[in-house]
Amino acid sequence: MDNTTGFRPRRCCLSVPGTDPGKIDKAVRAGADEVVLDLEDSVPPQGKAAARERVVEWLAAADDPGVALAVRVNPPGSPWCHADVEACARVRGVPFSLVLPKVETVGDVAFADRLLTGVEAAAGRSEPLELQALIETATGLTRVTEIAAGSDRLRAVILGYADLAASLGRSGNPFPGAWLPSQHAVLAAARAAGIAAVDGPHLGVGTGEDFSAEVECAVSLGFDGKWVIHPRQVPPVINAFTPDDGEIQNARRVLDALATAHGDASGAVELDGQMIDEALAVAARRTLAKAGAA
Repeated sequence: MDNTTGFRPRRCCLSVPGTDPGKIDKAVRAGADEVVLDLEDSVPPQGKAAARERVVEWLAAADDPGVALAVRVNPPGSPWCHADVEACARVRGVPFSLVLPKVETVGDVAFADRLLTGVEAAAGRSEPLELQALIETATGLTRVTEIAAGSDRLRAVILGYADLAASLGRSGNPFPGAWLPSQHAVLAAARAAGIAAVDGPHLGVGTGEDFSAEVECAVSLGFDGKWVIHPRQVPPVINAFTPDDGEIQNARRVLDALATAHGDASGAVELDGQMIDEALAVAARRTLAKAGAA
């Protein structure tokens, strides 16, 4: 499966509390590829309804903010998920997607999909809302391959470290490399489903050595981007996930070579001693999409 034709860069996704329109406005100007308006972890139970109302009002009034938008709703099965999804689906304004947290089964994704279908029909919404799935529990991690392929609406899977650490009984600062199996599982599931793989946020607001090491690890593993929780973290993440000139040139050469091969009715061609086929073209298109966002 290959969704790179409509691939939207998610090099850096900045999460911001949905309780404060001023913080949302600031986040939109921070330079991230996507701003996630949060209705879940950053909002206490007694403030859920008010935060939902503020986010819906902000989205309805937004006028082409120049950045992709998403809303992190509350988890399936919580007292607030239905209301969050329904309220967002009725918004008429800028495009945005929904981030579904603590996804544990493909049924969680199917629930959101079906609920959206009904609410969108009732609201007369012609453009279906897209979904992103946060993998934050041991159960979700073991089923991430099924989850990633669970809906045509799904565009990304995201690894959530804080809740996953709690679910696994892991300390907040595990030994280096402790997250590699989880990262590989999420990345492989996303690639198999043809959707984006996004690394979770650094559990802090700084940009020191630990932060830089996490970012470089995510880049080297092949993630499409990373969540951040503070505007100061946006520039280094954008820089790390933006292809350099050599990568861009190589991607263009790959696509040009393959186009020539297709013109000659050949499915593969040799370039610099390597066989180039459609699998490598997928990565090349993703590289150029990231470069186009720079």
